Amino acid sequence: TSVSLEEGEDNLFGVPDGLQAVFNTGILGALIVTVIGSITWQIIASTFPQAFLGNPLTYVFLRVCLFVDKIGICSSAWVLAKMYKKIGGFQKDSVYIGTAQERKQMRLPDDTSNVHITPGHILKLPAFAKPPEVLK
Repeated sequence: TSVSLEEGEDNLFGVPDGLQAVFNTGILGALIVTVIGSITWQIIASTFPQAFLGNPLTYVFLRVCLFVDKIGICSSAWVLAKMYKKIGGFQKDSVYIGTAQERKQMRLPDDTSNVHITPGHILKLPAFAKPPEVLK
């Protein structure tokens, strides 16, 4: 999927030499294949959900995906969170406010002074205190 140009040939789409070097790595082809490969299955699944989910092979793929998700090997957010925790010196909530058992033992009530809404009512965000007439 990479592009090979002979000496003296113009760059693909007339792009600069630096961008042509990126095209030559094959990353563009990999990106296109990934997008098309992902979209194809999504379209099939949305068009024929019962047939797609009833396929035994889908169940095997689902189990493999759930296993990979469970071990966290693809979760870059966890890596970023651990780095941020180390840099910021953050600790678990139980260090700051205690565990539920400790709070119950000390009879500490929940602080509801900052909660000005009741169930079934939407909290107004500060930026939308006065919405434009169009949005009313």
